[in-house]
Amino acid sequence: MIKYFLIRQPHSIPKIILWPAAVEYKPVLSGLPIGDLAKLLSNLPAFRQRQIHKWISSLAGSFDEMTNLPISLRRELKENFSLESGYVSSGQQDADGTVKLGITLNDGLVIEGVILSDMEGRKTACISTQAGCPLGCIFCKTGKLGFRRNLTSLEISDQFLKLKRKDRDISHVVVMGMGEPLLNLDELRKSLDYLMESGGINISKRRITISTSGIEKGILELAEKGPYVRLALSLTTARSELREKLMPSSRENPLPLVKKALLKYQEKTQRRITLEMVLMGGINTFPADAEAAADFAGGLDSLINLIPWNPVAGSEYEGRPLKAPSPKEIREFTSVLENLGLKVTQRYGKGLGISGACGQLGIL
Repeated sequence: MIKYFLIRQPHSIPKIILWPAAVEYKPVLSGLPIGDLAKLLSNLPAFRQRQIHKWISSLAGSFDEMTNLPISLRRELKENFSLESGYVSSGQQDADGTVKLGITLNDGLVIEGVILSDMEGRKTACISTQAGCPLGCIFCKTGKLGFRRNLTSLEISDQFLKLKRKDRDISHVVVMGMGEPLLNLDELRKSLDYLMESGGINISKRRITISTSGIEKGILELAEKGPYVRLALSLTTARSELREKLMPSSRENPLPLVKKALLKYQEKTQRRITLEMVLMGGINTFPADAEAAADFAGGLDSLINLIPWNPVAGSEYEGRPLKAPSPKEIREFTSVLENLGLKVTQRYGKGLGISGACGQLGIL
């Protein structure tokens, strides 16, 4: 059974704004590291700045909840600042516990964030970095939307706060929502700095994963400047010709260069890299795909994560509708990979009932 819930929609924020540059918004306080917050609130004593930062990190939903601040200060904050960036405009909960929120941004675009639960009961926030996506992977709904814009660091980190307010047991973050994270790395880095900030949200690097389609330049920049979080590559297939058809961005980011970048990142971090393979029935589930994946994984400390394709209406490959792999295909593919010495796990399609599974996010 799917549960639906509608969250507030302030009349002061229109759904569609044709010229967002002409609209003035109050500065947002949520998602700011203490140093940036202090600059914005430089007229206040340092202890008041710290109090406000603590309230935000403790998931206060309004200035009125900041009860150790004078009423006059709360009123002043409300008049001059916004606590949040955008607002939660809709939500759904699947029977398996997956929750999806629609978040309306200040320019009227809508992005999606998801709360996932694993077999051990661990809760993970899946957040987006772009409105839409420029990469056009044929198996992904977001890729069909095209690209609208990059999200700001506040919009990225504020997604986490909104999801955390919905479920306070969230302990992990995966940057696997809408968009390609490494094409918005500067803003992503700022948002992760906030989420990892000691004295604030304080999430460990080991509990954060960035998933990329394989942007060589971005991986190299991560290796050089960090943050040194966990990294996942959406490999899908290591047969280059097929991969270019399924994931057009791989033409500018050929796998040999991507692998060199991954090796450099792993050398810096000493962290295992996840190689994600979205399996499509009759397309990339052959022994040749398993053998190519094993060859690509050679020299990497890696884990293969198999993701049976989740249905997206209208998805085609060479004129034929995409389909999920059969259980037999998955078993045989897994067997070949394991016989080649690879570590393999399978991701199960949680959130299918609310279009919240991998590759299904896509409203603007």
